[in-house]
Amino acid sequence: MLTLNNIAVIKFFLHISKDEQKRCLESQLQDPDKHWKFSSNDLKERVLWDDYQAAFEDMINNCSTAHAPWYVVPANNKWYRNLVVARTIADTIEAMNPQFPPAEKGLENIVVPD
Repeated sequence: MLTLNNIAVIKFFLHISKDEQKRCLESQLQDPDKHWKFSSNDLKERVLWDDYQAAFEDMINNCSTAHAPWYVVPANNKWYRNLVVARTIADTIEAMNPQFPPAEKGLENIVVPD
């Protein structure tokens, strides 16, 4: 329905490796300023890593369409993740070729008073 109404749908899956997730969790535990990011539930969920990966693969394979594709973005490196996401958004906007609306008629005769 969205794409039929000329709304661009872009879906990003930011994929990090299991090793990168471990590094992030360890960093959160070691730095008191990052403790707010940590949840012990993350460790419980981490045990299910392979199940989550299979579910993500099913989601991407079954829910990606030409009109609303999934973009799987390697996200271990934030600079690269940001580059890919920004470039994809910019390319999508460029392909949409947005235009300014037409100007009101008669503007050439208007004088702004002092």
